[in-house]
Amino acid sequence: MFYYYGRKKQIAKHYPSPNYECIIEPFAGSAAYSFFSDNWRNQVILIEKDPKVASIWEWLINEATEQKIKNLPDLKVGEKSSEFLHIIHAATKMAFKYKTITVTPVLARNWEISKRVMAENLQKIKHWQIICGDYTMAPDIDATWFIDPPYMSEPGMGYGFSSALINYEELAKWSLSRPGEVICCEGEYGDYLPFETLLDLKGVAGKSSREKMFYRSPHSPAQLRLVA
Repeated sequence: MFYYYGRKKQIAKHYPSPNYECIIEPFAGSAAYSFFSDNWRNQVILIEKDPKVASIWEWLINEATEQKIKNLPDLKVGEKSSEFLHIIHAATKMAFKYKTITVTPVLARNWEISKRVMAENLQKIKHWQIICGDYTMAPDIDATWFIDPPYMSEPGMGYGFSSALINYEELAKWSLSRPGEVICCEGEYGDYLPFETLLDLKGVAGKSSREKMFYRSPHSPAQLRLVA
């Protein structure tokens, strides 16, 4: 629905389609998987630890209207903004460190696109639920679990609650104990689950990154289900 560092908008099509009527994202961010294709039609439960990000979802789900979004002011290059919803559109992992930001052409363009997307698709997410808190606050129910935490190592530092604050051994146990279907995302250096390469992404200046995934289907053998 909105720009967010590390979101899965461009690669959501590569992940398995949900096999359950409920999708749970314990590290919600901008919830690109739940928003992709017809996934949004499912019951969607988002859990987000960062209160600033959770408040965006609270507003979109419970208060926003199409007209309210259209009435949000455009951003002009060179002006400054202290609005968090503006700042995260700066397309930088440092955005969470800023209290104010100078509007760049990239930020202005991203904001223009997000305003349109949010206004045009708002009704798709009005039945969703947002919980502000740690991933362990997710309801323990059969669901498609799309688990996309900050990645291990430096790439996972671009958030208000970074990878440095996550116990990945505990996260692995918790993930494997989820009832239903589990899709867990990671980068090149994630090793706390038996991840496999999903795809390699080409970035700017010739750089590339590897996306990895652990997948446990509803029909996986019992040895892939670990009790935390």
